[in-house]
Amino acid sequence: MARSLCPGAWLRKPYYLQCDKYKTGVIDGPACNSLCVTETLYFGKCLSTKPNNQMYLGIWGNLPGVVKCQMEQALHLDFGTELEPRKEIVLFDKPTRGTTVQKFKEMVYSLFKAKLGDQGNLSELVNLILTVADGDKDGQVSLGEAKSAWALLQLNEFLLMVILQDKEHTPKLMGFCGDLYVMESVEYTSLYGISLPWVIELFIPSGFRRSMDQLFTPSWPRKAKIAIGLLEFVEDVFHGPYGNFLMCDISAKNLGYNDKYDLKMVDMRKIVPETNLKEIIKDRHCESDLDCVYGTDCRTSCDQSTMKCTSEVIQPNLAKACQLLKDYLLRGAPSEIREELEKQLYSCIALKVTAHQMEMEHSLILNNLKTLLWKKISYTNDS
Repeated sequence: MARSLCPGAWLRKPYYLQCDKYKTGVIDGPACNSLCVTETLYFGKCLSTKPNNQMYLGIWGNLPGVVKCQMEQALHLDFGTELEPRKEIVLFDKPTRGTTVQKFKEMVYSLFKAKLGDQGNLSELVNLILTVADGDKDGQVSLGEAKSAWALLQLNEFLLMVILQDKEHTPKLMGFCGDLYVMESVEYTSLYGISLPWVIELFIPSGFRRSMDQLFTPSWPRKAKIAIGLLEFVEDVFHGPYGNFLMCDISAKNLGYNDKYDLKMVDMRKIVPETNLKEIIKDRHCESDLDCVYGTDCRTSCDQSTMKCTSEVIQPNLAKACQLLKDYLLRGAPSEIREELEKQLYSCIALKVTAHQMEMEHSLILNNLKTLLWKKISYTNDS
């Protein structure tokens, strides 16, 4: 079995399942041999806080990476509940033996149409998925590879990694085995420069934690470069090649950066296709607006005449990103731009999806913020 560098029996369970399925021919993928046979995929620091949210730092051969396993369930779960343990009884049950490649493509196309809406270029995405699924690059997708790919496509993060594979701020997919996947390592796994064990986090008051965070941040020019990266990622998911994605948990713990202070996303589980979220939430029963929330940041309103949630998310991604960046950027900001920076950030936070000409305002505010920050840091060593 792959070696784990961290204690805890429940942390070892995912690859036991993977290797059992791999050795019986149920699943396959480029990471399976290293995970189960040569034992060259090592599990390191445990980043998990719950047994069903499994994430580790790891090493694959000589390459550092992040290993994740079944980080989420489909969006049909109740919004207020904890993620359920994965249902091993039905996992890897599709496609079935005898399914042709053409039939598998039709399955994937139908899944994408349900998740992403009726995009005109879904066939291109299907072909891209088949290329990714062909882990051994032999020009064919085996049944085991197809089962692995189908399980992974239920996960928003995996789908987004494939869609944005050429974008700078999306971690690269290194490989997979079943629903376990390995992604590019990120040197700093939080927007702030300090991370504590989750057990300790439970006992730190939120106000004190915010003050402590502000003390452990990079220099202001480096913070500005990281912030520009977040703004660019917002552009990537806003009306991208396969529709709009909503960022439903924009928090410091989900954002990281590398040694060049380029932003890298650490956790994209709660970045969901807009079409999919609207379809799920539109008929949800509600008593107040508090019942119409997905993640922490995607909120709609409760229609009191029908006691159902509306489908339109109130706040766009950019406004939520600016809310996160406000304190991050204003602390230590150069005096000559602080007033203008604060003005632009508050204009950004005030953005509403329902505003007239929202898309034009969105583009204008985003570009103005990026320009202001770049002008200030473009001639510094930190840029």
